[in-house]
Amino acid sequence: MQINRLFQTKEVTLSFEVFPPKTDAGLESVLKATHKIAELHPDFMSVTYGAGGGTSRSTAKIAADLQETYGTTVLAHLTCVTATKAKVAEMVDNYRELGIQNIMALRGDLPRDGVRGEDYRYAAELIRDIKKRAPELCIGGACYPEGHVECARPSEDLDHLKAKVEAGCDFLTTQMFFDNNILYNFLYKLEKKGIHVPVCAGIMPITNAKQVARSVALSGSTIPQRFRTMVDRFGDDPGSMRQAGVIYATEQIVDLIANGVGHIHVYSMNKPEVAAGIQRSLSEILGVGK
Repeated sequence: MQINRLFQTKEVTLSFEVFPPKTDAGLESVLKATHKIAELHPDFMSVTYGAGGGTSRSTAKIAADLQETYGTTVLAHLTCVTATKAKVAEMVDNYRELGIQNIMALRGDLPRDGVRGEDYRYAAELIRDIKKRAPELCIGGACYPEGHVECARPSEDLDHLKAKVEAGCDFLTTQMFFDNNILYNFLYKLEKKGIHVPVCAGIMPITNAKQVARSVALSGSTIPQRFRTMVDRFGDDPGSMRQAGVIYATEQIVDLIANGVGHIHVYSMNKPEVAAGIQRSLSEILGVGK
């Protein structure tokens, strides 16, 4: 199913992101983890694409496997920071041949020792090429409630988002955030900018203390004092930290849904127990088993 149509038919959705292994040797263990998450019957699952496209074969294989084995709606990532137009066309054709109907179109981060390609500077250019080649596909794009770390001003980032939507982006998924008020303010700015596509809230359950510094470095996310207190209290106890992180993420989701933000995408980091914990806590709200 195309995800934009899913959003039209369901007021509340829960989806999970998984990522492929860095090497072929790790594929079997990743497939086991993704299968366990698929068995939770999420509304869809996204499969990331390694820096510079290094895991592109595994991305396609995992996405196709989830679709064929479980009938899961899949969102396959595609990045362009090092790609040529020919490589993008090849990947789009491959996804279409596999029956994948949804692509997450991203510029992506330049890998270490990578060389930036000359064909693409912005994600909007990638989105435009995908829509031109495969107009039937549903295309997602990324957005940043606190602004992209490379943009000098929030207004500049909003201009890039507007360009993505005008290029054919059907929905947006946010970078992780830990304070819902940041998202609510961001949604107001999108409205004023005339950006009206569905927005999927990206939630990252922090289940170990080391994730905090890494997440902030990658995303520039603001860490609320309540969150810092939780990490200070439970960070040295892996079991307690895992449970506290799932609870914090679940509370975020409940507040979002209560305030009309119904499409939730969980960065589950290939951890079935985290995905299951969140879904279990939301079972009545989601109507699981009804």
